[in-house]
Amino acid sequence: MPVFEYTARTATGDETTSSMEAASREEVVQQLRRNRMVVVRVREQRRRRKGGRVSTRDVVVFTRQFATMVNSGLPLVQALDILAQQTENKSLAEVTKQVVYDVESGHTLADALDKHRNAFSALYVNMVAAGEAGGILDTIMLRLATFLEKNDAIVRKVKGAMVYPAVIFSVAIIAVLVLLIFVIPTFQQMFASVNLDLPLPTRIVIGISDLLQGFWWLIAGIAVAGGLILRRYYATEGGRLVIDRTLLNFPVLGDLLRKSSVSRFTRTLGTLLASGVSILDGLEITARTAGNRVIHDAVMESRGSIAGGETIAGPLQRSGVFPPMVTSMIAVGEATGGLDDMLAKIADFYDDEVDAAVSTLLSLMEPIMIVFLGVIVGGMIVAMYLPIFDMINAVGA
Repeated sequence: MPVFEYTARTATGDETTSSMEAASREEVVQQLRRNRMVVVRVREQRRRRKGGRVSTRDVVVFTRQFATMVNSGLPLVQALDILAQQTENKSLAEVTKQVVYDVESGHTLADALDKHRNAFSALYVNMVAAGEAGGILDTIMLRLATFLEKNDAIVRKVKGAMVYPAVIFSVAIIAVLVLLIFVIPTFQQMFASVNLDLPLPTRIVIGISDLLQGFWWLIAGIAVAGGLILRRYYATEGGRLVIDRTLLNFPVLGDLLRKSSVSRFTRTLGTLLASGVSILDGLEITARTAGNRVIHDAVMESRGSIAGGETIAGPLQRSGVFPPMVTSMIAVGEATGGLDDMLAKIADFYDDEVDAAVSTLLSLMEPIMIVFLGVIVGGMIVAMYLPIFDMINAVGA
């Protein structure tokens, strides 16, 4: 039995999106009406083919090459066939061959791409569909390629900012474990042989070393269980909202995540609107690609506001997530009818802001991590040398 996605409005005016198994679209509409819901949209879920992983970078290169060939006047099928032969990603090559077959069989390019969501997102498919409907596929593909390249650059910057602290933190953990497992027991045996009263810092370090050696399996089990619990909690609606809101409130890191989310939101929505996608569909797609539950909820509230005849800027401002400059510029764009251009300007501005935030984060993390390493590793070494100093003083006395 086919599955239908629907969007409907409840008796209180709230909009809800879900799915339902039914024999036909009419049956879904009747069921929703029996539940006293106003139908906004009903469409059948497409059966999508499963495939191997296709990286974002591969899709970016594919799109730029495809856009260049289509814009040069090369026939659609021929361009796709060339891409299928030259792409290095085997999964993407197989996907492209299937797309070629579907297009030659009479399907639209958007329908053919929609069967492969492991490679092409809803945003990608909707922009291609808008380009085909408007007869401007070449222009849309160039716009889509530019969008994907800039979005990929933002993601790489944010991930790159996380690499340095992650490496330093990993090195610190390895250094501490080596000291606790191999070095501290040697000092412990030496102190035991002279029957010396140990200072409190030394006893604490030796106790941690004994705990790690005797119950490492329990500590590892707790760490793994904690990771799994946190992952499951993040998979829930409430858990993801709490964690994403907490991340946004982090000093420096939260500012970076907020600016990158604003950049992604404005560029995605602006590109969709400029490509001819409706404002309601554009907001829904943008919400799904936000990458942060707080941003998602704010955008979906804005979508409900638009459906009720209000503006986008109001709910975004009330959410407290978007900076006042962003909501003010969006309000101006709505008032002047140039929302897509205004969103593109905001995205360009916040691209530069993300660069500045990454530089700030890295400049702060370097001294923080050095101090962290010095305090942990240096503190352990000093704690183990305190008894030796006492021994020297005792001999000298």
